[in-house]
Amino acid sequence: MKTIYNIKAFCLILLGATSLTVNAQENTDNLNREMTLEREYDPSVQDANKVNTLPVVKEPEVRKMPIDYANYSVAADPEKEINLLPSGKVMTDMLYNKRRGYFNFGGGTYLNLNGDLGYHILNTEKDQLNLFFSHRSTSGNVKYLQGEEEKVKAKLNDNLGGLSFAHTFSKAKLDLGVKYGYTGFNYYGYDLNDPWLSSFYPASGTPDMDTNQSSQLINIHAGIYSSEEVSLGYLLDIDFKNFSYKYAYSPDYDEVTENAFRAKVGLFSAFGGNQMVGVNGMLHYFNYSEPELFSPVTSFAPLFENYAEVTLTPYYKITGDNWKVKLGANIMFTTGDYSKFFVSPDIAADVEVVDKTVLYLTADGRIQSNSAYDISRINRYIDPSYGVIPSRTWLDATIGLKSGVAPGFWFTIFAGYKITDDDLFFNQSNSYGVNQSYWGNISQALLLNSKVFRGGAELKYAYQNLLDVSLKGVYNSWSVNEDFEAYGKPDLEINAGMEIRPVDKVSVLLDYYLATGREALVQGREVKMKNISELNLTGTYTFNDTFGAYIKLNNILFQKYEYIYGYPMQGFSAMVGVNINF
Repeated sequence: MKTIYNIKAFCLILLGATSLTVNAQENTDNLNREMTLEREYDPSVQDANKVNTLPVVKEPEVRKMPIDYANYSVAADPEKEINLLPSGKVMTDMLYNKRRGYFNFGGGTYLNLNGDLGYHILNTEKDQLNLFFSHRSTSGNVKYLQGEEEKVKAKLNDNLGGLSFAHTFSKAKLDLGVKYGYTGFNYYGYDLNDPWLSSFYPASGTPDMDTNQSSQLINIHAGIYSSEEVSLGYLLDIDFKNFSYKYAYSPDYDEVTENAFRAKVGLFSAFGGNQMVGVNGMLHYFNYSEPELFSPVTSFAPLFENYAEVTLTPYYKITGDNWKVKLGANIMFTTGDYSKFFVSPDIAADVEVVDKTVLYLTADGRIQSNSAYDISRINRYIDPSYGVIPSRTWLDATIGLKSGVAPGFWFTIFAGYKITDDDLFFNQSNSYGVNQSYWGNISQALLLNSKVFRGGAELKYAYQNLLDVSLKGVYNSWSVNEDFEAYGKPDLEINAGMEIRPVDKVSVLLDYYLATGREALVQGREVKMKNISELNLTGTYTFNDTFGAYIKLNNILFQKYEYIYGYPMQGFSAMVGVNINF
C-alpha cells in the first residue's frame, strides 16, 4: 500500500509542476475554444437497463453524437461498438452547452435510474473549469434463457465524477483532470454447476448472487499540446490510473490493485508549406499489488506480473490540393515473461476522386493492454483473479469510399482485414472456491490468434429539419486458432435509426440493433447464442431553453437475449425523465 500512495503523491506533484511550467509560456493571445461539460463515460453502463456489453469489432464510421465528451481524459480504446444512447445525452433540442450547467434525471421500470449533473465553474476564453457527475443503477428481476424461466435480480450501481481544467495559451493548451469512479454489481449469471466438478468441491454450496462485487477507479491526467502553427510542435500527456476490485474469484478472497502509468510524448515539424515530419512515443507501465491471502494457488506463482508497453511511431505527412498521405510505422515491444517485439504500418491516405467523393485507406497496428481496467470496460463479469497478457495487432487495414454527392444524402462502403495475436475472447465458467462462497458464472479471458475480414456500408439521409435516417451493416468473417471460434463476436451487425421532428419542440427517435451468428464457450463446450434484436423508441419534448422531458421505451419487441452467456438482458422497459439547463 505504501507503494500505491507514493505513486499517487508523485502524480499530484507532477500535475503541479506541469502547471507551473506552462504558466511561464502564457501571453495575451488565446484561442477561443469551448470545452464541453461532459464525462467520458464507459459505454458498457451508459443506460441502467444495459447491464452488460457485447464486445465486437469497431468499424470506421461517422457516429451521430449529440454531445462531445471532455477531452482531458485519454481513455482506452476497447474493441467494441454497442448501440447505446450516450451517457448524459440531453434528449431534447436544448443547446445546453451554451448554458452554465445541466441536470438530467430519469427513472423507470426495473428500478432503472439515470442521472447526470455538470457545471461550468469557469468558462472564459482562456480557462474552463468543469465539475461533473453521472449515475446509472438498476435492481430488477430478469429471466434466464436457460432451463426453466426462473428469475434473478440483476444489480448495478455505477458512478463517476470528476473535475477538469483547461487553459489556452497563445500557441498551446493545457489540460488537467481528476476523476473517481465506483461500480457495484452482482454476478447474477446462470449457475454453470457441473456435477463432476462439484464432487471435488463438496463445500462449494450454492453460487453467491447476493454479494455485490465492486470496483473503484482513481484517474489523474495532465497534458500540454502545442498548436500546429508553431515551427516545432510538441505534446506531453501523462495519465495515472489506480483500479481495484473488492473481491477475487469469490467473496472469500481480496483482489489485487492495478496501478497504470502512461506517458505520451510527441514532436513534429512542418516544412515546405504542405509537409510534416514527426515522431510519437508512448510508455505504459503496469504495477500490481497482491494481497497476502489472494487465492489458494498464491504459493505456486504470482497471478499478476509488472510489465511495460512501449510504442515508437515516426511518420511523414504530405497534403495536396485534393489528397493527403501519411506514411509511418509503429515499433512496439512489451516486457516481462511474455516479452514481444513487433512492427506494424501506420499509414493513412485519402483522395477526392470526384466532387464530394473520397477514397480512403488506413493501415496500422497496436498493443491492446488487456489491463484489469480495460477488460472491465468490455466485460465487468471477468474473473479478476488472473492477469492477462497484451494482445498484439500486426495489421488493421481498411479501404473505403465516402460520398455525399446528393443533397442531404451520403454513403460509405468499406472493407478491412485485421490480424491479432493473443486476441481477447471469453470462456464462461464456474469459479469454484474451497469455502462456501463462489461466483456461479464468471468470464475467464481466452487468448486466441485471430484474423477477421470485414465489409460493410452505411447510408444516411436528412431532409431539412424534419427527418434523419441512418442504416449501417457490417459483415465479419472470423478465423481463429484451430478448434475454436470467435466467441461472442457477431457475424452480421445492423444498426438502423430514424428521427422524426413532426412539429416544433417534439422529436421521435427509433433505433434498431441486430447481431447474428454469435457463439459462446461455456466450460469448454460451444453454445449457439440467440440473436440480438432490439428496437427502442425515444420521444422528447422541449418546453423552452431551460426545461425538457423525455420518455424511453426499450426493447419494444419484447426480445429475449444476452450479451454474455447466462446474463440475460432486461425485457421491455420504460423510463421517463427531465432535463434542466441552468
